[in-house]
Amino acid sequence: MIKKIDLNCDLGEFYGMYDERRDSKIMPYISSCNIACGFHSGDPVTISKTIELALEHEVAIGAHPSYPDLQGFGRRIMNLSTEELEACILYQVSALKGMTESLGGKLHHVKPHGALYNHAAKDEGVALGIAKAIVQIQKDMMIYAPAESKLAKVAKDVGLEVRSEVFADRQYEDDLSLRSRSLDGAVLHEKKSVLKQMASFLDGVVHTQGGLDLPITAETVCLHSDTEGAAELAKEIHDFLEKHEVEITSA
Repeated sequence: MIKKIDLNCDLGEFYGMYDERRDSKIMPYISSCNIACGFHSGDPVTISKTIELALEHEVAIGAHPSYPDLQGFGRRIMNLSTEELEACILYQVSALKGMTESLGGKLHHVKPHGALYNHAAKDEGVALGIAKAIVQIQKDMMIYAPAESKLAKVAKDVGLEVRSEVFADRQYEDDLSLRSRSLDGAVLHEKKSVLKQMASFLDGVVHTQGGLDLPITAETVCLHSDTEGAAELAKEIHDFLEKHEVEITSA
């Protein structure tokens, strides 16, 4: 059974109507966060305040870049050239890194958002565009990616440190991809189902939509801040891990 794991959460996902209360309720239960960089959500004030909140709670800070898709919340694949994609990632991660350092912190990792994350997991060209941009910013940067994915492989090939990520509240397909949000059963809403999946992760296994029990590497677990009862669920997962004597850490 796993004895150490990172709990991460996508935060700062507001645009023009920042509400600290949602993110501040989750911060005590996580060890790292992924802050929206402005292309799917997150205006400059939101980014700044979310960084400050993470520093206050000693939560490791990550950049959460996406396709330039505010209208679709970054959940739509965009047909960008390699040059365009690299520039998009370079712009977003550089901004988050610069703001974090100006406020006295350090950028810990990068985790792509939404459609960009899922696309890069399967498409080597997209994965390479992301990895090449990150290397230009910091050669030894850490990236959160699905284990055994194209993104994980390409990132390792260019020298980035990879942390294998799983999702507490998402259903998995038989190829270990996340079930599309457009399909029934994509999101696990019941606490019992989420904790059951967490228990499986600790044993290195995931139960798929097709009924298979497949091996999976879980080094960091993603929680979502924008679903109903997110803060309560974060506490439940945190308490579950502590009960099973699993250390929660971003180190």
